[in-house]
Amino acid sequence: MLKKLLIANRGEIACRVIRTAKALGYRTVAVYSEADANALHVTMADEAVCIGPAQVAASYLNADAILDAAAKTGADCIHPGYGFLSENSGFAKAIKQAGLTFVGPPENAIELMGSKRRSKIAMQKAGVPVVPGYEGDNASDNQLIHAAKDIGYPLMLKASAGGGGRGMRLVENESELADNIKRARSEAKQAFGDDELILEKAVIEPRHVEIQVFADRYGNAVYLGERDCSVQRRHQKVVEEAPSPFVTPELRKAMGEAAVKATLSCGYEGAGTVEFLVDKDRNFYFLEMNTRLQVEHPVTELITGQDLVAWQLMVAEGQPLPLAQDEIELNGHAIEVRLYAEDPATDFTPQTGTLHEFKPAEGEGLRFDTGVLSGDVVSPHYDPMLAKVIAWGQNRNEARRRLVRALEDTTVFGVTTNRHFLSRIIADETFGAGEATTAFLQQAFKDDPSLSPQDLSIRELALSACVLSLDDSGRESWSNAPGTVIPMSLEANDETIQLLVRKAGQKLMVSHGEDHYELYLHSQKPGQLCIIDNGIRQGCQYHRVGDSLYLQAFGRSWSVTDKTHQPASGAQSSGSGRIQAAMDGAIIDVLIAEGESVSQGQTLVVLEAMKMEHPVKADRDGVVAGLHTRTGDQVKRSQLLVELAPQETEQTT
Repeated sequence: MLKKLLIANRGEIACRVIRTAKALGYRTVAVYSEADANALHVTMADEAVCIGPAQVAASYLNADAILDAAAKTGADCIHPGYGFLSENSGFAKAIKQAGLTFVGPPENAIELMGSKRRSKIAMQKAGVPVVPGYEGDNASDNQLIHAAKDIGYPLMLKASAGGGGRGMRLVENESELADNIKRARSEAKQAFGDDELILEKAVIEPRHVEIQVFADRYGNAVYLGERDCSVQRRHQKVVEEAPSPFVTPELRKAMGEAAVKATLSCGYEGAGTVEFLVDKDRNFYFLEMNTRLQVEHPVTELITGQDLVAWQLMVAEGQPLPLAQDEIELNGHAIEVRLYAEDPATDFTPQTGTLHEFKPAEGEGLRFDTGVLSGDVVSPHYDPMLAKVIAWGQNRNEARRRLVRALEDTTVFGVTTNRHFLSRIIADETFGAGEATTAFLQQAFKDDPSLSPQDLSIRELALSACVLSLDDSGRESWSNAPGTVIPMSLEANDETIQLLVRKAGQKLMVSHGEDHYELYLHSQKPGQLCIIDNGIRQGCQYHRVGDSLYLQAFGRSWSVTDKTHQPASGAQSSGSGRIQAAMDGAIIDVLIAEGESVSQGQTLVVLEAMKMEHPVKADRDGVVAGLHTRTGDQVKRSQLLVELAPQETEQTT
């Protein structure tokens, strides 16, 4: 009997595993980095051990430190969560050699499925359909270029050792191949320590459908339906749902049986996910097998009524699967989105800072898997996901309605998130019709206004002024204010906005240039305001930190800074020319050389961090006077990358 479980992870997945483990009677052990000392998963566990500094290589990827923590606390089993060491065969082997139980598959299955090349060969032998391509032993640049001619374009370059979109490139024609091979190898080396690549014929606008499988040590294996993960951005999943609106019962059975065949062919045990591409004619092709619990596993739990972490622990303890295939039933529909601290209006740049307020919505059929609380700091060291928001309904439309409302009613103040972008996706007609493919976001949201900075409307400015008028910083209160015009200066989106505000009883009148707006105050309490806008009574939430004000109303969130009582500043200066890394990461491309002239806004280097590429741009026109990084470098936040000198101007005599 296993008694004490160490969770070798952080964030929401660590919290989620701890909940089930405690419910089953396990004692739990958290591990944490110095940056996570006050994290939610640390406080939830019975015991916790610090395993190193913030950098993942020195903490959450430090297998020796994790095993030492298990020895100190007497843990007899280790759950890897997802990411980090969850698909590291060496880690699984080391756990076994230490006399502990790894809550996951055997190391040989992890090793096989961790190689796209070897796993694809194995699936072909097992009779599982695969995408035509090249996965030979010789993966040199010349061989890939030669093989591409036989495969034909368009094709996909993929890192053999990885996933999550890293080291992956769509190549439209031969002229693009050599450069993409270089970029893909660099990304793969940085992300996985292995630059081996394979080629596959591109399946244009496919569905990404995965099958949840489970196997035990007695030769039993089942599938628990499918998940549709077609809505992606840069090969990263954004929305997941179960069941797929595209999959028929016949296709589900065929894909499920193929997934079980793949599972049994590699001596698998525990939870796994077999991912497929499905074309418009419902032909399906093996993509990869993830040898761990997936981020999106909650949608499967909600439609099957099963706790997949409980299943993992049962299998790890040597118990047989709790259900046979004919006992697994699907009920209703579930949709999950990933709530990130990122700004869709600036190319989804990850955001850092303090979560001044984080309040998930409540309601029937809703589930929030999170690892953060109000007051936590979103750091640059880790993935910026704040929560997984999941809604279940008797049917797909009910699940969609509940999810949209959950996103709209969730309060996040302090960092910008993708919350409103997610709600627009779920409410979109193409998504609603079940017609979203992997090309959906690129096609439907290419010119969407939410993906560019938006000026505040006069209504939003009026509400901002309303809340600021209620603040107890020395101004007169709302009800006692005379009906005189008061100037107010706000800053939003790096722009200073001058308002004229007139208060008369419960009415607020705001003018901005030629625009005018009226609001009526109905009632207030800390952090909440009820207003009457155009005859409609509605609420808003707000939070103030110093001169910074965060608001949520009218289906939007925004922030302003009160500059009314600050001294006027001089003209805005140009950039410093000292270009620094905004976060820890790896340099995957350098696009300039010393002595080269550059323009403000031009991309100088490309930084990979938080599983995404981030262009680092010039903050002014100039000449590259110092280049302090090169492709392959690991860099720290605020590290100097490039120095720009002013451009010399021609002088006439």
